[in-house]
Amino acid sequence: MKPNFIQKVTNWGNFPVVEKEMRSDDSLRKIKEFVKNNNEIIARGNGRCYGDASLSEHIFSTKKLNKFISFDRLNGVLECEAGVLLSDILEVTVPQGYFLFVTPGTKFITVGGAIASDVHGKNHHAEGCFSDYVLEFSLLNENGDVLNCSRDENADKFWATIGGMGLTGIILSAKIKLKNIESAYIRQESIKAENLDEIFKLFDESESWTYNVAWIDCLQTGKNIGRSILMRGEHAFRHELPKKFSENPLRLKNKWKPTVPFYFPDFVLNSLTVKLFNWAYYGKQRSKEVKNFIDYETFFYPLDVVNDWNKIYGKSGFIQYQMVIPKENGKAGMKKILETIAKSGNGSFLAVLKLFGKSNPEAYNSFPIEGYTLALDFKVNSKLKKLVAKLDEIVEEFGGRIYLTKDSMSKSSLTNYLQNVENPKFVSMQHKRILNT
Repeated sequence: MKPNFIQKVTNWGNFPVVEKEMRSDDSLRKIKEFVKNNNEIIARGNGRCYGDASLSEHIFSTKKLNKFISFDRLNGVLECEAGVLLSDILEVTVPQGYFLFVTPGTKFITVGGAIASDVHGKNHHAEGCFSDYVLEFSLLNENGDVLNCSRDENADKFWATIGGMGLTGIILSAKIKLKNIESAYIRQESIKAENLDEIFKLFDESESWTYNVAWIDCLQTGKNIGRSILMRGEHAFRHELPKKFSENPLRLKNKWKPTVPFYFPDFVLNSLTVKLFNWAYYGKQRSKEVKNFIDYETFFYPLDVVNDWNKIYGKSGFIQYQMVIPKENGKAGMKKILETIAKSGNGSFLAVLKLFGKSNPEAYNSFPIEGYTLALDFKVNSKLKKLVAKLDEIVEEFGGRIYLTKDSMSKSSLTNYLQNVENPKFVSMQHKRILNT
């Protein structure tokens, strides 16, 4: 009798929740059998994407593909299986003086997921996407063959897989390049901006910094629209550090991590509580500018310090909506988007503005284009689809696009940059919803 692998599955936003088959294995023979015996398959890492991006009729979880293969410390090259978390990599490599070239806002994603989404970070304008530091990976295709993919070998599969959302096959392992660091700390400057004009000016003035990101109050209107705090940073050299950090610069002390123990009731998050949070967040920095040193976890992964923070949004879940507007239309587009959000009353606790640099034309499935990107979290409610439809219209009006890794409601015209990945074997719910395959 076959075991029943049907289970409830959802991603980090807890929306949607579906009942699908999910398997996990570290045996290549069994993984091949799973691929050969099923259609409508998608690979899933740690489930930290949003929406329906890694959901399908048959889901292969890469969690058991979690082993390190090699680490060339001299050249900073790491090889590992696709289910290894970025947090695992940092735990091993930071004490040895290496860091990820590109990391998103959580370290709890897998290497395979980082490639499939071609994740970006606070440094896209300076150092590009995750794919810029992927040297090669092994890919299990629809025929059960394992292909070694790089810029020189099976290059067509390499570039189709980068940002291809798992639709070319299952990534089994990868080799990536790391960057040298002297400490586990960031030299940071935080600068308050009173409105959209000022924050855009600060981004222009900060392009020489490696890392730039702004928290933005999305419920402000009038002269205060775009009120925000820019945080810019560089990896600190050992000689720069205060004595309390310089004695052991590559190791961090263990921190206590609180846990959200249950799903918050639906009434907790509303326009008033979001306004209060935004008011408190902006007000906690009393001076115009603050310079300090903080550890890399605080700078890159502020939400990771709270376990299960997604439960704050309640059992109905939430979506993250992330768009990019071309640079020449950035300020006008963002202003219209923020005005629409403020008018709707569907505010976001977490509104993050970043600057993208020029895109890599070879990585044609990658989301970033040169411009400004805004990521917003919205609690799922009866009015949300209408808001998303309005935002989609604005993004389309200004020539922008939507990030597939976080999408769950947007229309296909904003995601049609995804090309050359149509495959009846590997397909997600998102792919069927948006691209009608």
